[in-house]
Formats: sequence, C-alpha cells, structure tokens
Amino acid sequence: MSKDKMIDIMIADDHKMFREGIKNILEYNSNIKVVAEAANGDECLKLVKIITPSILLLDISLPLVNGIDVLKSIKNAKLNTKVIIVTVHTEINYLIKAIHADTDGYVLKDSSTDVLIKAIETVSDGQKYIEPDLIPILNNKLVNQTDDEHKIKTLTKREMNVLILTSRGMINKEIGSELNISERTVKNHLSNIFRKIGVSDRTQAAIFAIKNNIVEP
Repeated sequence: MSKDKMIDIMIADDHKMFREGIKNILEYNSNIKVVAEAANGDECLKLVKIITPSILLLDISLPLVNGIDVLKSIKNAKLNTKVIIVTVHTEINYLIKAIHADTDGYVLKDSSTDVLIKAIETVSDGQKYIEPDLIPILNNKLVNQTDDEHKIKTLTKREMNVLILTSRGMINKEIGSELNISERTVKNHLSNIFRKIGVSDRTQAAIFAIKNNIVEP
C-alpha cells in the first residue's frame, strides 16, 4: 500500500466502547481516518450509501439488520466500499457464510492490532484477507463439505425423501404411509442411506441432514 494513500474507514458495531477503541488504535496510523460509525445494521446501510467509505469494519451480531445481511446488501448494491468482518465468532460456519456473501476480509476481535492493520492494508490493495489462524480450519471444513456433497449425490430421490422424513422424527410406519411404501422398503432405504452417508443410526443421519441443510434444525 502506498504511504500516501489515505484509507477512510467506517466502523459498525453495537458496542460504543469497541468502536472508540478501534478508532483510537487505527488513527495512530497516519494513513487511516475513521469517517463514520454505526450502532446497528439499519444505520450502517444508510450511512454507507451516503458516505461510501473505502472500507467498512463490520460486526456480524448487529441489531436490526445482522452483519451478513448488511454485507449482502452492500455487495448487491455494488457500492465502492470493501467490507471486513470483525467478529468474536470463531465458528467456521460464520466465516463460510461471510465468504459466500463475498466479504473482502474476516478478522477476529481478539486479534492483534497488527493483524487488523494488515487486513485493512491488504483489502485496500484489492486483495482478500482471512484471519491466518482460521485458514487451516476452513480448509478442513471445505474438504469435509466436499465429501458430504459427494455422499448426498449418491442418494436416490426416494432415499432423500426417506432421509428428510426420518430427520423430522417420523418412524418407519409413518414414513411408509407418507410415501405409500411398505415398512420393509423403508428399512431397506434406511440401510442404503446409512451406508452411503457413513452413519450407523437415525440420530446420526438426522445430524448429517441438518448439518448439510437438507432439513431445518
């Protein structure tokens, strides 16, 4: 990043103390200026459209409109604002949601100041930045996700229906009645499903279905 390049930052977080702390830290850097703050998602979206800061530091857990939806709105509007998620959430699913929503960066709140500055400089230069400690976990998750997707593709339409109904708590007799098949056929389908997705019982099958968004929890 050029030392002469000024980066104007907006901070969206519902904790005033956090916003003030980040502002004080960032403005020690002569190339960074905090130009706006927002305490909720609705306020954030309104200000971003008016100010169009270079970079928005965005918390996921915002009131009124959550951070992921704010991110999606900004990207859909094609605003000239890069977005860095700054969050306490270490769960990898939040990172995956942010990546799918096309975030430009993802940093944890307990990271060092150097990490945040690095993220801002990297994103300002047009590149993506992800918290280094999260990358191995993300890679492992994506490998497992790809494996699950392959398993799901091996299921027939009927097996998928049986898996969905099983995950909703139906017993074999109820599933048979719903699908107009015999209980024996249901049992055969379940045996095939367990084998294909690599589980040994109905509970594990239900967990698999929920984890892969086949059914709602």
